[in-house]
Amino acid sequence: MKPVLFLPLLAAVLFTAACTDSKRARNDATWGDRPAQITCWSYGVQNFEGRSTGKVEYDDGGRISFVDAANNRYTTIDGDCRVVYDPKPN
Repeated sequence: MKPVLFLPLLAAVLFTAACTDSKRARNDATWGDRPAQITCWSYGVQNFEGRSTGKVEYDDGGRISFVDAANNRYTTIDGDCRVVYDPKPN
């Protein structure tokens, strides 16, 4: 095998092996536009539970922004939130 062809093949194999399930899921969520289930708390009290119509955006201050599926309105929330994206369609 020629060395010129071997290096790109080796790089592709190493890249594929280095990607874990969590890294692939993170990339899908970061670059995709899938809906998510969102639950938020403030001072230990749940203050929001709902769904987004698509991707949830995060800003540097910890605020999340999304379109609420219940009322189709742009929503922002400060607090501790759990965001669970829908699975990638097959």
